[in-house]
Amino acid sequence: MAEGQRSFLLTAGAVLAGFRPDDDPNGLGDAAILVEDGYIAEIGPAADLTARHPDLPRESGAGMIALPGFVNSHHHFGITPLMGGVPFAPLEFWLPRFRAMRGVGPRLDTLYSAIEMLESGTTTVHHINSGLVGTPENWEATMDAILSAYGEIGMRVSYSFMMRDRNVLSYDDDAKLLATLPGDLRDWIAPQLAAAATPTRDYMEFFEAMRVQYADDPTVRMSLAPANLHWCSDDSLQLILETARKHGASVHMHLLETERQARVAETRYGHTAIQHLAALDCLGPELTLGHGNWATEADLDLLGECGCMVCHNAGSGLRLGSGIAPVNRMRGKKIPVALGIDQSNIMDDRDMTIEMKLVWALHRESGLFNDRPDAANVLQMATEHGARSAGFGGVTGRLEPNMQADIVLMRRADIERPFVSPRTPLADTVLHRASKSAIDQVFVAGRKVVENGRVTGIDRDAVMQEIRDILAAPETAAEANAWNMVNALIPHLEQFIGGTGVVTDHTPYRYNRFHPAPKG
Repeated sequence: MAEGQRSFLLTAGAVLAGFRPDDDPNGLGDAAILVEDGYIAEIGPAADLTARHPDLPRESGAGMIALPGFVNSHHHFGITPLMGGVPFAPLEFWLPRFRAMRGVGPRLDTLYSAIEMLESGTTTVHHINSGLVGTPENWEATMDAILSAYGEIGMRVSYSFMMRDRNVLSYDDDAKLLATLPGDLRDWIAPQLAAAATPTRDYMEFFEAMRVQYADDPTVRMSLAPANLHWCSDDSLQLILETARKHGASVHMHLLETERQARVAETRYGHTAIQHLAALDCLGPELTLGHGNWATEADLDLLGECGCMVCHNAGSGLRLGSGIAPVNRMRGKKIPVALGIDQSNIMDDRDMTIEMKLVWALHRESGLFNDRPDAANVLQMATEHGARSAGFGGVTGRLEPNMQADIVLMRRADIERPFVSPRTPLADTVLHRASKSAIDQVFVAGRKVVENGRVTGIDRDAVMQEIRDILAAPETAAEANAWNMVNALIPHLEQFIGGTGVVTDHTPYRYNRFHPAPKG
C-alpha cells in the first residue's frame, strides 16, 4: 500500500468484528473489509467485494484473521522501572524511587512503548502523563513531543496528565513529612514538590487550550486524570469533573489501588472512597476508575448505577502486591471493564496478548457454576470497552461500517499450529493461543503501521540503539546523588506512613481457604 493510501480492500479468512454476546465467536469467514479514506465502508463476502471493486489496492489474504485493534486503557511511560534500576516494592515505596531514574526524553520514551504496543496489536492507548512540572510552556513542549511521537509511529492516543494538589509523598500533608527529614534530604526533595505545585484551575485552562489545539486530529483525544482521592482535594475533584462534563471529555482516576488507599477514605471520611466521590457528585459515565482493587459490594452497586467504568490492571496489581480487582462481581453489576497494562505487564513489556491471558486465568475462581469471563468477554474488555474508556467509543473498538479502520491481522496458521479443531470457537483460539509473533499487519485509521510484525513509521532499530546508548552511559554525579537521596528517603517514608493510621494487618486477597469468600 502506498504511503498515505487509506482506501483499499482487505481480505481475510475470518473477520472477528467484535466480542459482544451476540457476535459470532467464529466471525465471518472468507470475508473482505472495504476501507475508504481510513473508515470501514463495508464488510462482506470476499468474492462479492472483490468483484465489485476490482481496481482497489489489496491487502492481506485468506490465511489471516482480522480483528479490532486492542486498547491499552492505562499507560504511563516507556522505560520501565525494572529497566531503570527500581526494585519492586509496595506502591507507596516504589513510586518515590522513580525520581532517580534516568530518562531518555519524551519522544524516545514514547516510541519505545509504542513499538511494543503496536507490534502486539494495540492500536489505541490512554497515555496518562505522570505529572506536569515547571511552566505551561514546559507542559506544552512535553505534550507535543509525546503526541508527535504517537503520530510519527501511527498510534491512536488519549492524552491526560495526573493532577495532585496535596499529599504528594504520602497520605498526609507533605509539610509534615518534610519536617521529619534531615536537612540535605529536605533540600533535595522540596524544590521538586514546589515545581509540581499548580492550582487545579491552571491545569483546566491548559487542558482547554490543548483541546482546541488538537481538535482537528481524529487520532487524539484530550482527557483528564485526577491522580487519586488522597492526592486531590474535594474542590479540585469537583472542578475537574465539572470541566470534563462541560467539554464531553473522559476522566481517568486512580482509585483503591492498595488497601492503604481504601483505609484513607474510611478513616478520614467515615465512608469508602467511592461513596465519597458519590457525595461530591463526581461519579458518572465519563469516569473510569483505574484499578478498583479494594471496592466493596456497596461501591460496586454505586458504580453500576452511575455508569462508571473500571480499568483493570491485573499484572500491575500482582507485581506490586496491590491486590486483585473483583472483576467477576463488577461484571455481575453490569460495570464495563477495560484493560490496562499500567507501567508494564508480567513480562515487563506492553504486550496485550499476554495481559489478556492473565486476566482470563486470574478470574476463573474455583466454583463449579460461578460466572466467569470467557474469551470473548476478555477480548471485549481489550477492544470495545477500552475504546469507550479512552474517549473513542463508537470510533474504534469494533470492525463495523462507519468506524475507523483500526485492524489487526494475525496469521491463522501460526495460531492454530499444528491443528485446532473447527469445534473450538475462533475467539477462544485467538485469546489462548495468539501471541505477538502471530501478528502480521496492523492498521490505524486505514494507515498501515505494522508490516511483517514490525512497525513501519520509524526506524525501529535506530530508536532502540539510541535508547540503549543513553541508558548505558556512565552514571553522573547528580544521578548518583539522586539514588542516594531516594534510598535515604524510603526509611523516613516507611516510618511516616506507618504513623498515619492507614496501615493495618493486610487482608489476604487470594481466593482460598485462608480467606473466606465474601457474603452475598
